[in-house]
Amino acid sequence: MAKNQAPFFSLQFLTTFLLFFFYLSLPSMSLTVETQALLEFKNQLKDPLNYLDSWKESESPCHFAGITCNLNTGGVAEISLDNESLSGEISPSIAVLQSLNSLVLSSNLISGNLPPQLNNCSNLKVLNLSGNHMKGSLPDLSSLMNLEVLDLSTNNFSGGFPTWVGKLTGLVSLGLGKNKFDEGEIPESLGNLKNLTWLYLTDSHLRGTIPESIFELKALETLDISKNKISGNFPKSISKLQNLYKIELFKNDLTGEIPPELADLTLLQEVDISSNQMYGKLPLEIGNLKKLTVFQLFENNFSGEIPAGFGDMHHLIGFSIYKNNFWGEFPENFGRFSPLNSVDISENKFSGGFPKYLCENRKLQFLLALDNKFSGELPDTYAACKSLQRFRINQNHLSGEIPDGLWALPNAEVVDFSDNDFSGGISPKIGVSASLNELVLQNNRFSGKLPSEIGRLTQLERLRLSNNGFSGEIPCEIGGLQQLSSLFLEYNSFTGSIPAELGRCAWLVDLNLAWNSLSGSIPNSFSKMSTLNSLNLSGNKLTGSIPNDLQKLKLSSIDLSNNQLSGRVPSDLLTMGGDRAFVGNKGLCIDENSRIHVNSGMAVCDEKHGHQGFIRNKLVLFCIILSALIVILGGLLLLNYWNFKLTEPFTKNDLGGEKEIDSKWTLESFHPVDFDADEICNLNENNLIGSGGTGKVYRLDLKKDGGTVAVKQLWKGKGAKVLTAEMEILSKIRHKNVLKLYACLTKGGSSFLVFEYMANGNLFDALHREIKGGRLELDWYQRYRIALGAAKGIAYLHHDCFLPIIHRDIKSTNILLDEDCEPKIADFGVAKIAEGSPRASEFSCFAGTHGYIAPELAYTLNVTEKSDVYSFGVVLLELVTGRRPLEEEYGEGKDIVYWVSSQLNDSEDVLKVLDHRVLSDLVEDDMINVLKVAMLCTTKLPNLRPTMKDVVKKLIDAEPCIFRSPDNLDKNGKVFL
Repeated sequence: MAKNQAPFFSLQFLTTFLLFFFYLSLPSMSLTVETQALLEFKNQLKDPLNYLDSWKESESPCHFAGITCNLNTGGVAEISLDNESLSGEISPSIAVLQSLNSLVLSSNLISGNLPPQLNNCSNLKVLNLSGNHMKGSLPDLSSLMNLEVLDLSTNNFSGGFPTWVGKLTGLVSLGLGKNKFDEGEIPESLGNLKNLTWLYLTDSHLRGTIPESIFELKALETLDISKNKISGNFPKSISKLQNLYKIELFKNDLTGEIPPELADLTLLQEVDISSNQMYGKLPLEIGNLKKLTVFQLFENNFSGEIPAGFGDMHHLIGFSIYKNNFWGEFPENFGRFSPLNSVDISENKFSGGFPKYLCENRKLQFLLALDNKFSGELPDTYAACKSLQRFRINQNHLSGEIPDGLWALPNAEVVDFSDNDFSGGISPKIGVSASLNELVLQNNRFSGKLPSEIGRLTQLERLRLSNNGFSGEIPCEIGGLQQLSSLFLEYNSFTGSIPAELGRCAWLVDLNLAWNSLSGSIPNSFSKMSTLNSLNLSGNKLTGSIPNDLQKLKLSSIDLSNNQLSGRVPSDLLTMGGDRAFVGNKGLCIDENSRIHVNSGMAVCDEKHGHQGFIRNKLVLFCIILSALIVILGGLLLLNYWNFKLTEPFTKNDLGGEKEIDSKWTLESFHPVDFDADEICNLNENNLIGSGGTGKVYRLDLKKDGGTVAVKQLWKGKGAKVLTAEMEILSKIRHKNVLKLYACLTKGGSSFLVFEYMANGNLFDALHREIKGGRLELDWYQRYRIALGAAKGIAYLHHDCFLPIIHRDIKSTNILLDEDCEPKIADFGVAKIAEGSPRASEFSCFAGTHGYIAPELAYTLNVTEKSDVYSFGVVLLELVTGRRPLEEEYGEGKDIVYWVSSQLNDSEDVLKVLDHRVLSDLVEDDMINVLKVAMLCTTKLPNLRPTMKDVVKKLIDAEPCIFRSPDNLDKNGKVFL
């Protein structure tokens, strides 16, 4: 072994000698070698905060910022430059600092390789380079026999796991976690580090079992091997580590039961073995760990009861065991003597009474106990729990009235009592809960009036009270909830009129007041709710006419059925909701030209009573129906005649230069737009606005109504399949975030699709387009609106269509923007209707666009909704980073998902990936929240990705705070302060 190492050490000696010679040979002989070495070290770094300004040739190194000298020799002993925003690389010149015993450069932006010349710093005791961007294989530093602290964690080091660290027998702290080492096992040689107290190997691509040698490290206090692929049973031998106070083994593949021997570790304070595959009951002895502060084992398969000893603990702060199979009654005294801060026992099978003392010490902030079998009344001990922020006890069997004080939680942000058997009313004290963001009480037996004090909850975004027994009038004070996005009051007994003040809720997205006893008319103020997406007022006693201005709203869902409404149904609303949205209103009628949109016999408005609506005379009604049949037959004859007239030769050159002669145009119309076939089919190349894999797209200003449409002329050959796909899907879709298909024309091999025109083009171009002054066209607030709107469109395709639709080519160029930058999903030429459709197996070879393709499509052609989710995640990354899906900087064969993942090592790295052209203190947190959603969407395993419905919810949760105030936004969603 010595022979093999000799050349290496000879090379190091030669390098050091040359460095000494170089610095001694410099013209300014008055400068010391160490000064020159540090100045060279500085020159290799970028210092945006000018922290190193004191590093000058005229100064002694002992006066340099971050430098400490040895009092005896005067040599440089310590370099401490942690968290100074330094970037660049570490210069090998540092090797001449022979007295150096501590080098700390943690939490910076330093990149490049670790210089092997560090081996010459033989007195080094502390080497901490954690939290940087360093890369490459680690050089063998085993000659640094004086090292006590080696922390290289949270970098991008690669290659094999450094087995040479087992030779550094003086190490007390070892951190190699969060790097990109090749997958491999934990080396047995780590057992040589008998002085080790801190071992940090999280997220290091380790697999296999934990070697027995690790359990011989008797001095070990912290063992962290989390987020790896460690397998096998939970090791009994861990009980040998008598000084252990922290165990972090979460997110591995551990199996088996927790051994009773774990309770022998009497110093244990923190235990986290969550997200493994462990099972069995908790040993009773675990309750004897009296120093426990954190105990987490969520997402496993544990069962049985919680040991009673947990009720006697005095230091427990965090307890999280959700998603297991625990059952039985919860320990009666749990929390009675502990300063609990967070408890999550959700998704288990606990029964009996709800635990009384979880907030006994008034420090509890998070109490999550949803989806269990707790019964009985909620203890009144929680009425004094003013520290609560999230309180979710939904999906249990709890009953009785809510203690009065529990409605008055000043710090609560989420209160969810839904899906229980609670009764009684909401106390007026609810007004004290001024921080409340979400109040969910649906599916209970609550009753009484809704207190007007609910109008004081100015932070409230979601109010869900459906399926209860609430009565009385809806308080007009709800109109003061300026941030409200969801209001669900259906299936109650509310009476009186709908408060016009609801129109002040400018950010309301979903409004459901169905199946109450509401009377009066539909308020005209509803037309002011520009963000409203769904409106359900069915099953009430509403009278009067439908406000015509409701047509201005871009609703995807409307239901006004089963009321007492009268008058004309606005044609756009009829198109949007179909006749089912208006049935059960005997006084409603439709225009003659609207009959093509309905399938049932809704009455036709007569001219005389157009605004009263209903034709009462049965004889007249019969005549109208008969006349309508004649009109339809006449229309068919007229259409045949029109098609006959269109048989004249079509002389415009097609894409291949050939001319279509003596063939008829066939027209299918899906939305009422007035145009001539001739103008659609005679397109001007000067109006070409795009060209892609399925055809060319032109802008066309219609002659008849002066409107503008987009016309896609499909390539021959592909045209038939694309035409069929887009017609089958878009002709049935009605959603404000999905592009409208007005009509299609075919003749021989030529095909044209007529779409609504999108003035701002596609998202990809808009994202990279600048306007006057060099500013970007899209600021963060507009990007967020686009992200949320596009997500809603895709969620509609996945979840709200009769058969789910998989788009299969979600990308920023297929998200179009109208004049208000409202996004619409486009290009359904390769979309797939879910199983059960005759088209379900078509285009199976298509996998999407490079840069957006989900990783599973490399080995399967089974495209699912989760493939769309991945592609949309890439779009979110584009919005957050301002980058393209594929760039040379990412490396060969790499994409934006890889690049972002490689940067996200710590909170400082997060800021590095955000688009600094739109980043500010105001939006930093908002951008990070959307980035988190993007990373969830682009998770490698499809089953770990959220559904698009969940994505919409997460994006709503990530809504910018300033965005919620309409006074700060212009009509295009831009913010002005």
